[in-house]
Amino acid sequence: MEENNFKFNNSVIGVPLFFVLLLWFIYWLEIRFGFDFDSNGILPRTFSGLQGIIFSPFIHSDIEHLYNNSIPLLVLLAALFFFYSKEAWGILIFGILLSGSLTWFIGRDNYHIGASGLIYVLVSFIFFKGIQTQYYRLVALSLTIVVLYGGMVWYVFPKIDDTISWEGHLSGLIAGFALTFFYKKPEFKKVIKYDWERPDYDPSEDKFMQRFDENGNFVNLPKPESIEETQIEISPFFLSNSNVVYDFIENQDPPNEKNESKP
Repeated sequence: MEENNFKFNNSVIGVPLFFVLLLWFIYWLEIRFGFDFDSNGILPRTFSGLQGIIFSPFIHSDIEHLYNNSIPLLVLLAALFFFYSKEAWGILIFGILLSGSLTWFIGRDNYHIGASGLIYVLVSFIFFKGIQTQYYRLVALSLTIVVLYGGMVWYVFPKIDDTISWEGHLSGLIAGFALTFFYKKPEFKKVIKYDWERPDYDPSEDKFMQRFDENGNFVNLPKPESIEETQIEISPFFLSNSNVVYDFIENQDPPNEKNESKP
């Protein structure tokens, strides 16, 4: 697992700020020049409503709607570009397209607008992907998402609030979950440290496991087969028939001035 996968860069702050400021700029254009962008939202199962798949996340009905979506977008986009920097743009683009397409298929006969579908994409992807990787930092991020936005799950059900697009929320939740299987994170796979973690591990060949029977009782290892030792012939070059005698003579001379014995 590579810790250097999590690096702070300009996109962590720049992309969320740019995206949210773009939403506010579009809303300013609408109220400043009297535009009505609601007709550019998703109108399910109509040809003209297909444009809303791209445009709907950038259209909001009022300033409260825009404000409620701005804070979660800042937080979730920053988390996405920090923890999933390699996949962030793909998740952002395909999340908008996939959630919008699902809304176009299952939505009520009304215009669906707002970035809440994208918010559900981000919440769903960050939560489920962190659980799938089983990497402690991403799992901690998933739990943080649950604490901050866990209550949003109620708004994917119908009749909770007729003024919101529960279809867009549900589509975003499904799209985010689907993207977790499309974007793999091989660098966060658990590193194999022991032989018993390998898929081809055979307990019958493990010396430690051989000390236990099928019921888990401790048994002794079978006695190893005796191996006949072969006599190694030594080259005659290293042999000698002559006896070597050493004489040791005690040194009788007194030590010199440096307390050293004379040879």
